[in-house]
Amino acid sequence: MPTSRLTNPLKRARTSAFKEIDVDKYSGDEAVGLIVNRRSQRQLYLKKERTPRDAIDSEDTGSSDDESWGSSKSQKILRRNTKVVSTDSAAPPRPFPSMSRIAAFGFILTILIPLMQSSPLMGRSRRHTIDRKDELVARLPIPETELAEGELVQRQGSPTDYCTRWAHQSAIVNGTLYVFGGQASQNAQQTNGTWNNDFLSLPLTDTWQISSPTLKGLAQPSGLPPVSEGYLWNSYDSLFLYGGEYSWEPVTSPSPYSMWIYDIASSEWSEHKNPQTSAGTNSDGGNQPVQQAAEGAGISVPELGRGWYFGGHQDGYTTAGWSQSIPRIYLKSLIEYTFPGYTNSEVQSLSNGQTAGSDGVWRNVTQGGIQTSDGFTERADGVLVYIPGYGQQGIILGLAGGTNATFTQLNVIDVYDVATSTWYKQSTNGTTPPIRVNPCAVAASAADGSSTNVYLYGGQNLIPYKEQIQYGDVWILSIPSFTWIEVDTTGQSTPPPRAGHTCSIWDSQIVVVGGFVGNTTESCDFPGIYVFDASELKWQNQFTSLNGSDPQNQQISQAGNSSGLSGSYGYQVPEVVISIIGGHASGGATVTAPAMSATDGPLATGKPIIYTVTASNGATVTETSSPNSVGGGTGNSNGGNSSQKGRSGPNVGAIVAGVIAGLLAVLALYLGFCIWVYRRQLALYKTHVAMSQRAAAGGPNEKSAFLFPTSSTEGSSARGKYSTDRSSTAPTNSGTGTGVSAQGSGKSGVPPLPSLPGGVHAPVGGNSTANSSTEDLMVGQEPSFVGVLLNPRRSLRVINRD
Repeated sequence: MPTSRLTNPLKRARTSAFKEIDVDKYSGDEAVGLIVNRRSQRQLYLKKERTPRDAIDSEDTGSSDDESWGSSKSQKILRRNTKVVSTDSAAPPRPFPSMSRIAAFGFILTILIPLMQSSPLMGRSRRHTIDRKDELVARLPIPETELAEGELVQRQGSPTDYCTRWAHQSAIVNGTLYVFGGQASQNAQQTNGTWNNDFLSLPLTDTWQISSPTLKGLAQPSGLPPVSEGYLWNSYDSLFLYGGEYSWEPVTSPSPYSMWIYDIASSEWSEHKNPQTSAGTNSDGGNQPVQQAAEGAGISVPELGRGWYFGGHQDGYTTAGWSQSIPRIYLKSLIEYTFPGYTNSEVQSLSNGQTAGSDGVWRNVTQGGIQTSDGFTERADGVLVYIPGYGQQGIILGLAGGTNATFTQLNVIDVYDVATSTWYKQSTNGTTPPIRVNPCAVAASAADGSSTNVYLYGGQNLIPYKEQIQYGDVWILSIPSFTWIEVDTTGQSTPPPRAGHTCSIWDSQIVVVGGFVGNTTESCDFPGIYVFDASELKWQNQFTSLNGSDPQNQQISQAGNSSGLSGSYGYQVPEVVISIIGGHASGGATVTAPAMSATDGPLATGKPIIYTVTASNGATVTETSSPNSVGGGTGNSNGGNSSQKGRSGPNVGAIVAGVIAGLLAVLALYLGFCIWVYRRQLALYKTHVAMSQRAAAGGPNEKSAFLFPTSSTEGSSARGKYSTDRSSTAPTNSGTGTGVSAQGSGKSGVPPLPSLPGGVHAPVGGNSTANSSTEDLMVGQEPSFVGVLLNPRRSLRVINRD
């Protein structure tokens, strides 16, 4: 019985969706026998079987089953003790060689033996590395031969021919897809021994047909347990095997958990025993043994140097010392692994910028927000998807999964904020996919990052019992709108419905490997590798390599940015998605928030990381300002013919262009206003001049009062007759053109009036501090547009008063 669990609290006494009901009524061998005897009643892919790889009978050599290792084609190189002497001469043997010859022979051996140890003829020597704690970590080579019961047995590569394969682990590193373990059958009738430790690779930098993919069988790793339903994390140069379930046909007892790391450059596996958890944000107190789980949801984020494994189960086939009489338990914990050489501020031991040692660093998140609530249920067989942006380090979505009693609905999505180690929930919009377990999911980013689209494929429904069905549908969950969209594949050549398969994306093409296609004994699903074009939404007959130069296969606009989403090279937003979120093939989504508004967490406060996309000729295809929010990534690198400005500051060019456009608009309005004022003032001027000329020609009695008030001794009373601000002083007309001012009366002190054409004097303003508007008209000069432009207020006053 283990001393620690991966979750707190744990719910017991639950039977599995993938085992028989009522196992807990039995104990010991009875429980094991019940599981085996009811195998034929289950219709789940986890009970698919395979012929044991170590049960081989060689009739020509007479060897027993346990005398051979590997496949039936394995050859044995036997060490014989029989001495054989061969000579072409009948002469007796030479006498014992002299001492000089012995010395020369010994000298040659001292030179040759060290050289031969590193020679391919002698196999690779054992390598060691020293970790940060100065501990010696053994690096186990993959030998071409190994000793088995005193005999040297030739190692062979993993077989690439099989009938069906499912429940395996896979990962992509630098354009190569790796597949490890799981279950596989050699024929449709096989019902036992399907667990294996096959290790395969598939190049995604080449173009190949789905009928003949270029699979390569790598050497089967020595020491690694054959497990299924674990996860293969990956960094940029290594693979990390976590979790998985041991065989129950035949029954195999699990070993204490060890982390196995595969170094891609050296093609070597290394075992790291007895891993312990470390204390950190929302996690356990640390120093707890890391235990193995199976059927959980995994995700790798090489950009952050971390991997996660969510939920799953534990029982007698995952955990050493677990009695088969104890029912399995389901988990809701989130185990986090920081890759060697990376930092993680959420772990106490790495909080000061320290990097993880050669063993990596483990953390078990059990108290992250709603994770402790009853509404956050245990689950197995779901999937995780990473989305950049929104939070400081992105978010992780938890989709699908369940137990034998409850299943996770897809109308509400669990959202994990990486930076704060906290879970939230987010409602979705649109028609929701049916509940399911064992699907696969990947994500692709628009070139400008305005949307990230999650592709969910396949899986199976376990309800009703004994009538489980597999799905072959494809769904898209568009982020940030959180809208579900079903893909129409009518009329296409689609793969058989499946569950327990894996999906990987490269060059914007989804590569599906394996999967359980139902309890059939009629045909095989070989090679069982399919390709779906994420842009065209079509199943393809081949994988087409786009030969991108970016080793992480990011969009050109995102190349070199640590927040760019791998596998999205060449991706274009499908038309059916554009019709929902707006924009175009390169992005430009107009729906920039969840359709069902987020109330808390990174989706309520953060935004996607936005990049600028340019065409090959330098023209801007789409440009969106990067929002100033918590969720931004940094990075300012260029790739190919594009430039990106993700979270690096305001878009200066757009701001300058906007300011200039605004100033031009204001200037145009001002010029229009001045033209209108100028025309009004010019018309008034001409009217005044014409009337004053008529008054001068017709004598003092012809409408002179219209322009010039008559003389009055009533002072202010005369002023009120004509205007509230005009003087009542009236000049007299003279044939000489000289008039008498009010100053002649010796009372008012008003200066002489200016002369108008024809010898007429203009009235003098009364209460204005500046020259009156009438004076402006009568100064004898025609108004100019420049004058109006420079002083529109004065011109406007003239218009308003006259």
